[in-house]
Amino acid sequence: MTHKITVYSTPTCPYCHKAKDWLKEHNFSFDDVNVAENQDAARDMIEKSGQRGVPVIDIDGKIIVGFDVDKLKKLLDVK
Repeated sequence: MTHKITVYSTPTCPYCHKAKDWLKEHNFSFDDVNVAENQDAARDMIEKSGQRGVPVIDIDGKIIVGFDVDKLKKLLDVK
């Protein structure tokens, strides 16, 4: 199954890098949105998550705030 994954992140966020590395390790493609440079995307992220902190990961419309491996595994069906 192909998932629509968007990672809202900033270049200086260590947990953003960990989340993106985890997705790459498990061969998931994703859109990486830099909310430090894109104010419209930052507003979208805040509307979706209620959070200003990153990372915010949108998987098929379901929101994960932070780098939460258990939630990633569950939503992406990774064993």
